[in-house]
Amino acid sequence: MSQNWDDLAEWWSAEVVKDQAYATDVHPILGDLLPEEPGAAMDLGCGEGQGMRITGAFGCDLSIDLLRRATASGSVVQTRLPDLGWLRDASLDTAYAVYLLDLIEDDDGFFRESARVVRPGGALVVVMNHPVYTAPGSAPISDTDGEILWRWGSYFKRGSSSEPAGAGEVEFFHRPISDLLTTAAASGWLLTRIIERGLSREVVESIPSYVGQEDIPRLLGVRWTRGRSAPGL
Repeated sequence: MSQNWDDLAEWWSAEVVKDQAYATDVHPILGDLLPEEPGAAMDLGCGEGQGMRITGAFGCDLSIDLLRRATASGSVVQTRLPDLGWLRDASLDTAYAVYLLDLIEDDDGFFRESARVVRPGGALVVVMNHPVYTAPGSAPISDTDGEILWRWGSYFKRGSSSEPAGAGEVEFFHRPISDLLTTAAASGWLLTRIIERGLSREVVESIPSYVGQEDIPRLLGVRWTRGRSAPGL
């Protein structure tokens, strides 16, 4: 399925505003992982520009409707990621993506293109749904004593699942962490730091159905450094 993000733009913009996890969980992880001085930075899949407002980065996205909103936060380019052919080699100091990588089927292309446009020694930061959460068939289950456990589903296999999004659906692409890190390494990305986190107390308290899931991995943040040479570049 190839979702039309212009059709989902209104829904997405409303979700970002009302989702408390951005303020309490997502953006703090991004802030922890970004370089202290990100330099020339690009927000990959910038959406309506929320991340750009925090980082001062340029942005790119597929949806023209979302990009119209993002122009209030900086310069933007329309593109279908992972295509970054409009950027010169080694033209960025930092690239980052929030809630993007599990929406892209071609993760190999994502890492190769980002390695091409980020200078040696530069950084790539990804904040995304934890693969434990996106595995097809994964779900919370309640034990007989009321403890909330997690069903792993087909975690070890690559796959995808469709989830409701407003009046439409969004397809999430799953790959286990081992595949994610190996694919990044093949493009010359050197692992620097990983953050795994459950939902914050504030988010759990605001959504009663999340009670008991505090210790279940929900978010994954990774920072890589661009090696001095990247295979195939």
